[in-house]
Amino acid sequence: MLNLERLRTLDALARHGSVSGAAEGLHITTSAVSQQLSKLEREVGQQLLAKNGRGVRLTDAGRLLAEHAARILSQVELAQSDLEAQRGQVVGELRLSAFPTAARGLFPHALAALRERHPALRLRSCELEPELGIAGVVRGDLDLAVVLDWYNKPMALPDGLVKASILDDPAEVAMPVAHRLAAREEVDLAEFADDEWITWGEGEFCHEWLMFTLRSKGVEPIVGHRAAENHTQLALVAAGLGVCIAPVLGRRPVPAGVVTVPLRQRVRRHVYVVWRADADRRPSIRAAVQALRAAGESVG
Repeated sequence: MLNLERLRTLDALARHGSVSGAAEGLHITTSAVSQQLSKLEREVGQQLLAKNGRGVRLTDAGRLLAEHAARILSQVELAQSDLEAQRGQVVGELRLSAFPTAARGLFPHALAALRERHPALRLRSCELEPELGIAGVVRGDLDLAVVLDWYNKPMALPDGLVKASILDDPAEVAMPVAHRLAAREEVDLAEFADDEWITWGEGEFCHEWLMFTLRSKGVEPIVGHRAAENHTQLALVAAGLGVCIAPVLGRRPVPAGVVTVPLRQRVRRHVYVVWRADADRRPSIRAAVQALRAAGESVG
């Protein structure tokens, strides 16, 4: 009889690619991972792992069993979801992530409301960029992830995920109060061709969106500074070091010395939450989506 926890450990190793990655994903020690896999090898009577330099790799038997393990664990999740749905109670543990401005702008309201309405639900949250949040949901490390894309640059979702819209988040341009365009009622991105931009890190989805959007308007962006956090970007703007995109979600308070001006083309981010389709009937998932939507309605 195959042990479910050992199959879960094998699945984590297959998904993460290493013993240390599996241990981190499962929140256990690397020694515990090795022990579980050794016991699984004895149970099936076949070698599942082989040394690969300083790490390990799955053998043919290991890959075959890992594929079965993924399907088995999905069916177990579906069974748990159905049982929760039949019981109709919001209980258990719910693991959520959100990109930083959503964690600031949505989580305090949404998670506090969930805790008040469903005291038996244990909430675990963290900040993650959208791509990492989606990967966490696919791997099973997270139950829900709040993510985003832009009006002109959608993000592709892997198969097996479900999504629900939370809000459309308008974005403006933040500039120093002494900027030549600070008194305008609205501006166009092309008017910032000579300005230095304060943007996100190289390769991040929002940075790539900004580069794509500016270049589509014939502007080759001048990137002066990079900062992952929107409030850090705004602090650099306040110091007169450039301009940045400033979505409304999680923006307040805007520091002194900064003006935000709407864009003529009404630039918006689409903020939504994703989860695995096999967990769709879990009452805790539905309660969390409802709470996030209510928090989104309060943003303005």
